[in-house]
Amino acid sequence: MFADWERLSVLKIKEIVSALPCKFWAEISEELKLDSRKGVQKLGLHLEKELLNLEKEKARYRKLQERENALRKAGYSYVGGIDEAGRGPLAGPVVAACVILPEGCYLPGLNDSKKLTAEQREVLELQIKKEALAWSVGLVNHKEIDLINIYQATRLAMLKAVRVLKVKPDYLLIDAMKIETNIPQKSVIHGDRQCAAIAAASIIAKTYRDRIMEMMDTFYPVYGFKENKGYGTARHVEALKLYGPSKVHRRSFLHNIC
Repeated sequence: MFADWERLSVLKIKEIVSALPCKFWAEISEELKLDSRKGVQKLGLHLEKELLNLEKEKARYRKLQERENALRKAGYSYVGGIDEAGRGPLAGPVVAACVILPEGCYLPGLNDSKKLTAEQREVLELQIKKEALAWSVGLVNHKEIDLINIYQATRLAMLKAVRVLKVKPDYLLIDAMKIETNIPQKSVIHGDRQCAAIAAASIIAKTYRDRIMEMMDTFYPVYGFKENKGYGTARHVEALKLYGPSKVHRRSFLHNIC
């Protein structure tokens, strides 16, 4: 028996359980479910449910790692995942990130950045930067987007991210794109939902770009960049009609607006 639960209050048991590592949950949940008190039994059932959720998350994550693990078995040691943020906004840069995760790395909750809250992205961003073998970002500004178009700008941002990576990747998994490089690569549709390294890159790119747009909001507050990150929300479009574009707007995106 892990502890003499009958001698402890429900509140004390809650405190103990909340501080215990998950490796003890299975044993403890069985013991708590046998307790005579309904409140303690509920704690046991709650732990059992949390353990099931944890196993589901581990299974989901293993699925995310399948492509990278297959490439490692094929002889590739440094598989870089690439994704971008900011193809659709009316203002600001497009940002790409490249991330190489080590074999066996586990980042619970890792997913397409668009499926996460800002708070979840920030927590995962720190974990990714701590665990990654290497990570980098590449940026193409609004002027160059207007000059070469957003598709080419996105490819260029991705290439920039690869070039500044401290560890040279020997294979690239890219979210729905291909870039001009002699490094072997694979374009993966919805890659940020299917590949751990691409999902990690989507979070790094998104958080990096969001901070840029929040900074731009201090210079151009009328457009609401802090909230909309440059996307064409109703407030943003109305501000464009009232004040015209700022210096960081993509003129090629505004033909039907102002």
